[in-house]
Amino acid sequence: MNKLFLTLVAAAVLPLSALAQGAWPDKPVTVVVPFGAGGGVDAAARIVLPKLAERLGQQVIIENVPGASGTIGTQRVAKAKPDGYTLLFAVASPINVAPLVAPSSVRYDAQKDLLAITPVAVSPFVLIGRPGLPAANTGELLALARKQPGKLNYGTDGFGTSLHLTAAMITATAGVDILHVPYKSGPQVLTDVAGGQVDLAVLPVALVQGMVKEGKVKAYGVTSKARSEALPGVPSLSETPALATLDVDSWLGLLGPAGLDAAIVARLHKEIGLVLADPAVLKQLADGGMKPLQMTPADFTAYLAKERQALANVVAANKIKAE
Repeated sequence: MNKLFLTLVAAAVLPLSALAQGAWPDKPVTVVVPFGAGGGVDAAARIVLPKLAERLGQQVIIENVPGASGTIGTQRVAKAKPDGYTLLFAVASPINVAPLVAPSSVRYDAQKDLLAITPVAVSPFVLIGRPGLPAANTGELLALARKQPGKLNYGTDGFGTSLHLTAAMITATAGVDILHVPYKSGPQVLTDVAGGQVDLAVLPVALVQGMVKEGKVKAYGVTSKARSEALPGVPSLSETPALATLDVDSWLGLLGPAGLDAAIVARLHKEIGLVLADPAVLKQLADGGMKPLQMTPADFTAYLAKERQALANVVAANKIKAE
């Protein structure tokens, strides 16, 4: 009798993590991509998440929830039940950039309401221009901008995004005045640059590489110090003296609502690591200009905190404010 009683008590107080480890996932998992379909973040998600679904043995539903620089979709996950069935595939824009430059659009505390699970990849951006722009390289482009302050414009996927902040860093570092034209999505910007409606844009490698290779847009340079293997003929912007200090890479990663069970976090981290060891996945990422990025949840949390402080310094130094 006593033995039976003790067994029942043990079952009653069994840690939730142990239960979650055995049961999760027992239904489809939704991963919110807080940007439109066809963009760079979406492209990475559609390389990695189907493989994650195979490893979990459950369907992983990719749901695009664009708007307000990625903050609408991010808010949905930040306020979701922390049961492992609603996750976020994001970049720095809604996590560390928007809260700094467009706080009025943010309805969550990224540090308190979200939990870093694992990074997935890292990639530079590319500065591109319309086909008829009379500048053959970055040096000529900056000279043109200095001759016509405020006349040239650049598009990004919205105000307060990583692309916007990177473009602002480029113009501030080079000391040129170029007008920002915020769009709702990267693919829209790319279409208008190719069509000549916008002069310039800062966009992900994965999104622009097709049009760059086809000669439909000009590629002036990637934002990282190293050239991109996906666009080997495109220089780094830092190779231009006026931009010698520029070095920007963008992470992509998986996050969840705060309070997510530690066993679920550990499982997701483990499975993403195995997905990133798949040669087919590595090739697809490389073809899109991305490299795998792996670290523990604790290290990813520290990485985001360090990035947040670095971006805050950039915003303050360049006086980047909400428009």
